[in-house]
Amino acid sequence: MTAGGPHPWIIINALKQTFPNLKVVVEEPEGRMAFLRRRARRLGWVAVLGQFATMMVIRAGKLVLAGRIRRIIASDGLMTSPSPDQQMVKLGSVNSDAFLSILDDIKPAAILLVGCRMMAAKTLARISCPVLNYHAGITPQYRGMNGGYWALATGDGGNFGSTVHLVDPGVDTGPVIAQVRCAPRDGDTIMTYAYTQAAASRQMCVDALILATTRPLVSNVQSEAISRQWYHPSLWQYLRTGMSKGVW
Repeated sequence: MTAGGPHPWIIINALKQTFPNLKVVVEEPEGRMAFLRRRARRLGWVAVLGQFATMMVIRAGKLVLAGRIRRIIASDGLMTSPSPDQQMVKLGSVNSDAFLSILDDIKPAAILLVGCRMMAAKTLARISCPVLNYHAGITPQYRGMNGGYWALATGDGGNFGSTVHLVDPGVDTGPVIAQVRCAPRDGDTIMTYAYTQAAASRQMCVDALILATTRPLVSNVQSEAISRQWYHPSLWQYLRTGMSKGVW
């Protein structure tokens, strides 16, 4: 289950090599204003507008760094768009009766969420198979957005990586099934961290789905780390961290 984008397709295409009958459900991305309003209810408009400014910087930065991104894709043999023979079903939202109807037809052994909106508790409660999530960050320390960036920004580079966890009603709070830690490449920034994380996470996601489809899932990762949800940095946070710590 995905809303699309290059990073999710890196993971999905890796899965397809092991699961040739992989079915992909693609939802429409959440509208930007709906996203901003929802976050503003939690954080306030001043914080959200600062985050939105950084989001626009990231979007522009990806255009500027397009050549570097192409080199990353080529060096790791990444596939950032659907393969021509990929079976896909499109719908409006994961939290819809249409999605549940699709599951009734597919009868999946397991579901992996990769870059889609948060699954509502009422939707999750109606699904009988294991539901996992690929998260580009180490949980529970770096739940939410930009987990790799925040690990570096807080001086915790040893926790730059990704997680596959079971989905529960919280934000990236479910039991951890697998984690991979890696290192940013020279010249990586917030515009490219997700490519590095996805490239390092392909086998982890394959292994997690093999587990989910062959035996009961039990978390084997115990952590006493403080659990925290992160968001996009505000533009002023991003600039301050870049200039003071060299983390961009």
